[in-house]
Amino acid sequence: MRVIDAERRDCCGTAPATWDDPAHPGHDDWSMLGAGGCGAQVVHVDATPVRFDVPISGELLARLTWRNRRGQTRGLKYVVDGRLERSVSLQGFYRLTPEAAGELAELVSSPAR
Repeated sequence: MRVIDAERRDCCGTAPATWDDPAHPGHDDWSMLGAGGCGAQVVHVDATPVRFDVPISGELLARLTWRNRRGQTRGLKYVVDGRLERSVSLQGFYRLTPEAAGELAELVSSPAR
């Protein structure tokens, strides 16, 4: 998915004039979740559909790698005995390396089990 138009809307309230002013007074307690851009529009781009019927083997989990905008590559953390114990290393905005994307594409393109 790609997000476009994350502009501040009327519902966000007046933009803060000083650091002491609330960032999004129109959203009260929800402002801590980043209410700015509440009017954002999501645009679907060609993507692999989400599937919950395909398990990923521990061997593949250990081989998955991502690359950030600066070109740094990293793998998953907290893979122990073929199981992902914590999902924190899946959080963030990273792009799968071509090799990892190919392996995942092959796995998810298989028929439903």
